[in-house]
Amino acid sequence: MPLWAIIALALLAVPRVVLHDLDIIAAGTLINAAFVFVPILVWIGVVLWASVPNAFLTLLAVGVFYGVFLAVGHQIFWTAQFDGAPPSLGGNLSDLDPLVSNLIVRTFAAASSLITGTAVGAGVGLLTWILDRLLRRSRTESAAVEHG
Repeated sequence: MPLWAIIALALLAVPRVVLHDLDIIAAGTLINAAFVFVPILVWIGVVLWASVPNAFLTLLAVGVFYGVFLAVGHQIFWTAQFDGAPPSLGGNLSDLDPLVSNLIVRTFAAASSLITGTAVGAGVGLLTWILDRLLRRSRTESAAVEHG
């Protein structure tokens, strides 16, 4: 699958990031579920339709790009997301300079987004790889019966 197609698939999940961070949609609602699952179903459908050589690796790549877009989106909408009161470090680290604390929290948030996107890509990729194998086996068995 060409790189532009992998990036395009990952971009399908970006509207949910923006709408969630701006508090336009809320977790647990039907509209949020649609923004979560429709892009994933499109990923699966496109990869199966395109008969890519390795569904897992293709969707892992989509997930990595999704993680990048997730991290960038959260950073762009950071202030809006936290309503002007972003998280800060506590405990022994509460005395750190606010700029340093903010940098640390944002770095961990970005890393978390990259991990989340990659994990989603891996999970969806594994599921799609299994579906692809089952569909190929089913087609092979059907062809054998027809020619048998």
